[in-house]
Amino acid sequence: MRILIINGPNLNLLGTREPEIYGTVSMADYLEKLETEFSDDEISYYQSNIEGEIINRLQEDNFDALIINPGAYTHYSYAIADCLKNIPQPKVEVHISNIYKREEFRQKSVTAANTDAVLSGFGMNGYKLALLSLKH
Repeated sequence: MRILIINGPNLNLLGTREPEIYGTVSMADYLEKLETEFSDDEISYYQSNIEGEIINRLQEDNFDALIINPGAYTHYSYAIADCLKNIPQPKVEVHISNIYKREEFRQKSVTAANTDAVLSGFGMNGYKLALLSLKH
């Protein structure tokens, strides 16, 4: 299975950004773990701080399933939400922190309605849980 993982703004700083919320593991290190554990799958990764670049990557449509952490775009990007609506492949939205325990503006996801599932608050293991859910 070809699985695309997309991370939005500021998630390129995982491992150093607010470690009390996001932990100390970089995405590169976590991806190595996922690629080892899910060696039968082809895992692609893309991160951008730019909304249009995320949409362009999604529209390339060269994946069987999608895991997306839109970062702050979760809360206000109707453009990404519209793009997700047009993707027929299985999609899981992941949030490292529990967005429902964060600031009020972070407690709403405008993108979630256009995904099949949402995982929030499982730390980096949310990506693994999303992968497991896509395989069943």
